[in-house]
Amino acid sequence: MAIRQGSLKLVDVQRIKSRGAYSVAESRILNMRKFIPVVVSIAVANPTLYLVAVGLGVGKLINNHSGGVDGVKYLTFLAPALLATAAIQTAMDETVFTTIQGFKWGKVFYAMNATPLSGRQIANGVFLSSFLRAAFSTVVYGVVIDLFGGFSSARGWFAVLVGLLAGSAFGALMLGVSAWIRNDDQFFNILGRFIMMPLFLFSGTFYQLSTLPIYLRWVGWASPIWHATELGRYMTYGHHISFVMFIVHFGYLIAMLAFGMWLAYREFEKRLSE
Repeated sequence: MAIRQGSLKLVDVQRIKSRGAYSVAESRILNMRKFIPVVVSIAVANPTLYLVAVGLGVGKLINNHSGGVDGVKYLTFLAPALLATAAIQTAMDETVFTTIQGFKWGKVFYAMNATPLSGRQIANGVFLSSFLRAAFSTVVYGVVIDLFGGFSSARGWFAVLVGLLAGSAFGALMLGVSAWIRNDDQFFNILGRFIMMPLFLFSGTFYQLSTLPIYLRWVGWASPIWHATELGRYMTYGHHISFVMFIVHFGYLIAMLAFGMWLAYREFEKRLSE
């Protein structure tokens, strides 16, 4: 009597168990292909318009008045912060919307989990696709900054790598938080107005954090943008930080990445088992 294997003839179970996260990421990337013009336009237009307005407009006034900031021209000072912000924003958008879509709006994660894909593999796949999109956007941002003369040397590209570390860390955290959120009614308002905007404004982006009143500096201390910006400025043009602070900045981002992925694994597996 023949044994019917059904879908097992069409699906390589062992491959899915070992490389399932790549399949999820591939699915997300194929979905992004539908919006390639939008993704490319945003990646190019945002930094170009921003650098014209702030980097060259305001920057020229600052350079003429005070000779720059921190011993370098204003655009060079600004570049690491802009790259970190771009990586964080892109990674956050790709993880938050994808996760809520997968669990609530479209429930595609439940369909994925009906196959041999585990919750951890799905989380890893979403994280990987968000990292790849953030890498694309941040590299494009870096090219535009370089064309505008924002990198004083080839070391400026280290800021791209540091920005990607910050984007990965915050993206992982948002992956876990988005999976934990059950009611998203006010989530986007809180995220945009009370988290991202203060982090952008009070993380030493446009000026050194030490110029802020002490009661506002805690926002920067808690912000991955500030930690990435300090690392980026140190690695690109030699901004002074102690060895201890170098370890603190790097360790903070690694800890955020690790905690975010731990939370994501827990919440993905919990929700998919409900």
